Amino acid sequence: MEAAELRAVVLDRLRDVGFVIKEDGTLCPPSGNKEALRQIHRPATRLEIIAHQEWLRRHLSRYLSFFANGGEVEPERIEPVLVEVTTQKHCDLFRLARLLWSIPFSKGYGRRLRFLITDRANNKLIGLLALQSPPLDFPARDRLFHYPPGRKTELVNQTMDIQTLGAVPPYDRLLGGKLIALAAASNEVRQAYRHKYAGRATEIERRILPPHLVALTTTSAFGRSSIYHRLRYNNGIHIAESLGYTEGYGAFHLMELYPLFRAFLESQGISTRGGFGVGPRRKWQTMVRALERLGLSSDLLRHGVKREVFLFRLVDNLEAYMEGRDAEPVYRNLPFSELVAWWRERWLLPRVERVDGWRAWRREEITSLLLIDNDGTEP
Repeated sequence: MEAAELRAVVLDRLRDVGFVIKEDGTLCPPSGNKEALRQIHRPATRLEIIAHQEWLRRHLSRYLSFFANGGEVEPERIEPVLVEVTTQKHCDLFRLARLLWSIPFSKGYGRRLRFLITDRANNKLIGLLALQSPPLDFPARDRLFHYPPGRKTELVNQTMDIQTLGAVPPYDRLLGGKLIALAAASNEVRQAYRHKYAGRATEIERRILPPHLVALTTTSAFGRSSIYHRLRYNNGIHIAESLGYTEGYGAFHLMELYPLFRAFLESQGISTRGGFGVGPRRKWQTMVRALERLGLSSDLLRHGVKREVFLFRLVDNLEAYMEGRDAEPVYRNLPFSELVAWWRERWLLPRVERVDGWRAWRREEITSLLLIDNDGTEP
């Protein structure tokens, strides 16, 4: 594709999903409700679904029965179970369910933990939780601490970043997302981390870090979060603490065009082939180079979707530990069973009285959401 043609494609795609391109070449995201923000994520999520079509046609029928019809859920009998993803069956179910999200999925990097939350009452899936290594530099988090000289990497790597968190239908309508968020702070997640990573050396520096998990960070999908706000346990412990908003940089809104960017650069004799370090940074650099050669501002990667940042404290002395003033973390005691009981009384049962519609959900709707006919349309 010639430069002028690709340049026009880039600008047209951005306008099609709702961006306004200012005279100075910067973007203004669509304003309004969260549906407008979902719209600008749809090309990237659809690209991911398209890439999974062959896999879905082989596996969807096998795993569809793990999703509940609305009529199979009895709110008073819901009995959540936290299941660490350890088998191929777990992996496949997680992979399938994650395709239902409104934002694209990344396999993650570094240390990783994944969980399924299931309902023992009917053996159906409630939701997903996935953690990954945190970014080394994260301004919203780093403003909280004065790290001891030379110890930032060691201390930051005793935290993790929540990569995926949420409930699947029909549990999402019953505030299942708040259950998953509570589960992230549970003793059982910390214990799973210790069991998996105690004594293991880091991949790059080959260092053995303390097997402590002292905090989690995450960002909301679409601006202000409804899951994390007012998320408290027993009306006293703040589970999720807002740290403000990101600045709105990223590449998701141009990911659909990434293959075209690579082909364009290769046609100009610029290698985009992988190797060590392939990942988000490599893709970002490729897009910056392509945009500049197209005569477009790299500020097009500033999409302006500001995501709210949250901190989950898993210890009571977080500042003192991260600043080296305390030698050992003082963990909060948050058993999963007690968090479930709190969710049931505080959110689940009151929600059942206020909303309807979830009973009409049918798992066959997942087929229409994920399978695409050969002509490019949903069946």
